[in-house]
Amino acid sequence: MIRTIFFVLTFLFSALGVAQTTISGKVVDEQNQPIPGANVQVMGTTVGTVTDFEGNFSLSIEDEYPFNIKVSSIGFAPQTIALSTARSLQIQLKEETTNLGEIVISASRTPERIFESPVTVERFGLKEIKNTASVDFYDGLENLKGVDINTNSLTFKSINTRGFAAFANTRFVQLIDGMDNAAPALNFPLGNLLGMTEIDVQSVELLPGASSALYGANAFNGILFMRSKSPFDFEGISAYAKSGMTSQEAAGDNVFWDLGIRVAKKFSDKFAAKANFSYLKGTDWFAVSQENVLNPGTGREMPDYDGLNVYGDEVSTNIRAVGIALAENGIIPEGAVNLLPNENVSRTGYLESNLTNYEAESVKFDAALHYRPFADDLEIIYQGKIGKGATIYQGSNRYSLKNFFLQQHKIEVRNDNFFVRGYMTDEDAGDSYDMRFTGINVNRYWKGDQQWFGEYAGAYVQATLSGASSEQAHTIARQTADTGRLIPGTPEFQQAFNTVTTNPDLASGSQFRDGSQLYHADANYNFSHLVDFADIQVGGSFRTYRLNSFGTIFTDYDGPISYNELGLYTQIQKQLMDERLKLTGSLRYDKSELFNGQVTPRFSVGYTAGENRNHNFRASIQTAFRNPTTQDLYIGLDVGRAILVGSAEDNLDRYVRTFDVNNQAANGGNPTATISGRNAYENSFSAASVQAGAPVASDVDLVKPEQAIAYEIGYRGQLGKVSIDLSGYYTDYTDFIATQNVVAPLYGEVGDNSQSLVAIQSGDYKVFQTYTNAKSGVQSYGASIAVSTKVFNGFDLSGNYTYADFDQDDPEFRAGFNTPKHKFKASFGHTELVKNFGFNFSYRWSDAFFWQAGFGDGNIPSITVMDAQLNYTVPSIKSIFKVGAANLSGEEYYTAYGTGLIGTQLYVSWTINNF
Repeated sequence: MIRTIFFVLTFLFSALGVAQTTISGKVVDEQNQPIPGANVQVMGTTVGTVTDFEGNFSLSIEDEYPFNIKVSSIGFAPQTIALSTARSLQIQLKEETTNLGEIVISASRTPERIFESPVTVERFGLKEIKNTASVDFYDGLENLKGVDINTNSLTFKSINTRGFAAFANTRFVQLIDGMDNAAPALNFPLGNLLGMTEIDVQSVELLPGASSALYGANAFNGILFMRSKSPFDFEGISAYAKSGMTSQEAAGDNVFWDLGIRVAKKFSDKFAAKANFSYLKGTDWFAVSQENVLNPGTGREMPDYDGLNVYGDEVSTNIRAVGIALAENGIIPEGAVNLLPNENVSRTGYLESNLTNYEAESVKFDAALHYRPFADDLEIIYQGKIGKGATIYQGSNRYSLKNFFLQQHKIEVRNDNFFVRGYMTDEDAGDSYDMRFTGINVNRYWKGDQQWFGEYAGAYVQATLSGASSEQAHTIARQTADTGRLIPGTPEFQQAFNTVTTNPDLASGSQFRDGSQLYHADANYNFSHLVDFADIQVGGSFRTYRLNSFGTIFTDYDGPISYNELGLYTQIQKQLMDERLKLTGSLRYDKSELFNGQVTPRFSVGYTAGENRNHNFRASIQTAFRNPTTQDLYIGLDVGRAILVGSAEDNLDRYVRTFDVNNQAANGGNPTATISGRNAYENSFSAASVQAGAPVASDVDLVKPEQAIAYEIGYRGQLGKVSIDLSGYYTDYTDFIATQNVVAPLYGEVGDNSQSLVAIQSGDYKVFQTYTNAKSGVQSYGASIAVSTKVFNGFDLSGNYTYADFDQDDPEFRAGFNTPKHKFKASFGHTELVKNFGFNFSYRWSDAFFWQAGFGDGNIPSITVMDAQLNYTVPSIKSIFKVGAANLSGEEYYTAYGTGLIGTQLYVSWTINNF
């Protein structure tokens, strides 16, 4: 109702028509080819438009002649034209040989040339989107220097810069039109699954490294800004249709579709509106590794087998302990216990491919109303975004996200000097479920653990007494215990699967429920129009988290958990020495209600040298901090091999569970023991010491904010037709947020040298993953260089190299750097090789590295990937046709341990009226 009233009022209060001057013309390049999407601005006003697909434009202004207009387009030198009389305009723009003149906003929250940015910044605009050889613009970001994209799924890819990457990438922020795209419960964006439609993207800017001084907590290792097209500047109907095939050895060949439409209308100088819709459907990359994560190099013949992409086999117990319990109950003779080996045995698991259909889907819709009450730069915007999708997410376990729903609603008031906005994000996990617990509980639905292990132990004893070897006895025992096991594809299996995946209790189900929300407000004011001394900005933000997983992820058993964060900042920027020297200083204060306040300053200096101002040198010192995430604080989740318990003080006593014990005598005759999350932090052994056979008490502190100080130097230059951008950085982390596994005995006190050790020996313990801070120092450092030029009369040639590494003082600390030490990328193409025909070819090589994350640790081999595309423009129907291929060689690869191998993706696309 409110939105309807707002829509009606904007029409009722539209201004009456007045006498106007109309300007029209055409914008072309040096070959007299039309330039679609060129900006035409009446200088000194907010009146402007963009050229259509054929380079034509027309706009009206209330002023009379004379006046000036400015015409600009990415990749071309801007031109200013003085108009004194009405005439038909033919404006020719000259192509620039560099992109260093492009305007960016993210580096300082104010428009400035990328050449003069005080920090490293990458830009991906309309030209790059059109020419990318990747399947879509989001994938194309991987060709930027210093950028890693980890592919979790066909529809979920995680961007990272400067190391410490994971799919749960809480060190990287993604903003769409100023809104944080992170899912509230997960604390990180799901790639572009619920993000932006390609034909509505105006520009993408990426800041690698620390950005907390301007953007607050979690803008720690990088931040991505995506800006959509304004309906005032880009109106009309645009659409695209894309289809092709994904090819993978495990999955075979599968068709995918990607369709989208954008409708925008400028009704008057006061009111404009737009709407976008896109739909993608395909088949995901199958994950089929059966590597034994407990004993690499061995297979399913091992009694305690735990396959990487096999689920249900995480349930494991000491088979002799089972025999002891059977003997105590008179089921087997006491003497038979010694026939059982003192080793663990795991239940038989299900392949991941038995537990998901690998459907990849993304449905996105957004709409915006733009109102300029005075027909000037003051603008009121309502924007709503909804997205629904199906994808695979890999965290501590692998999750099948089905009908995952995210919505955002924003109200913003802005002009050239300020903005005030507020938005909310609402998440609904839909029909999502944990695949590991699906395997575990489908097994339990058919036969309980106690019964299965009892049958295994009894059959092993019988086989041994019959003369079988240990290997033969294990085989017979598993066959006996598995008799009648549910077979994938049968109605009985499907019934169990449906029952388990709709049950949120992880003791018997696997459903992932969540209805968490995030409320955010922020404001910024730039005093540059009031103060001549310097460019001064002030701003602030306020955020509320409302966690509501219904007790399935967080410890919100009794209702939602809420907490707030506040931030305030200021920035001063001053240019000296004929605007060659630029000094920028920023200071931000942030306060979470759970922690002490944090102050993060930033200072940078940039100097433009050379007679033609074609050399720019920059240096910066930036501080950053990262608050523990919602999961670091309030998670309470048993993922099989470990129990994840957040370390907020009020969370420790929320997670309380009762477990069966093997050695009842040591537990005072009690068959069960009750422990809480507090045991993990205050009464536990380090997991490493238990594994080594010499248990020592753990030393785990409650988690607190992570801090860093980053030093960066850089150079940008234009040497003839060659542009160069190079940088180097060093980051020193304090209180690095990390996880540490501990072993909590079900009875006894750690250090008593009696009961607690008996509990460990009897298998009466639980492994917890705690959230804490590294006590050792952590440093990361790296450098990158990018070179681009034009060769052979108009061919674009570019290449970049990135080096990244880290150090840590404690060799046992799991930093999870997860980044190749060496990366090289290159591209070669031409926007118009012959009339209306262009092409682009890209090449990526990454060094091998070691992946560390909650799901598993493993080696990632080096990769070489080549993408290519051909495009043909048909001006008469305002269309661009493209045919392309990602991973041309077909050599399958993966970017993270545990995911499916990435095969080849072939596609054709037809884009209409997108400029």
